[in-house]
Amino acid sequence: QVQLVESGGGLVQAGGSLRLSCTTPGRTFSTYDMGWFRQAPGKELELVAGFSSGGSTNYADSVKGRFTISTDNAKNTLYLQMNSLKSEDTAVYYCAARRAGRGVYDSWGQGTRVTVSS
Repeated sequence: QVQLVESGGGLVQAGGSLRLSCTTPGRTFSTYDMGWFRQAPGKELELVAGFSSGGSTNYADSVKGRFTISTDNAKNTLYLQMNSLKSEDTAVYYCAARRAGRGVYDSWGQGTRVTVSS
């Protein structure tokens, strides 16, 4: 497990943009797979975007083309750039990590709330 600290949530108008950040211990990205998850009110947790230790990415169909997951290795920070936001994107967003090659995400941030208004 590694310590993850999230920031960047807030209130934004539909069509706007927001960038979430997740700070990690040094050199995390070489040995861990990273992911952004979200949970909307009354709904199940879902994977939004993933970033593997090998550099590959994947996205939920609902955000593909609008969201981008990336890392800044010098700052040990994971980002989620969210563009063209919709009201359906309203949720608490979490960053998470797992050991490369392992199937379970067992390190989680505290969550940051994103609210998209119409």
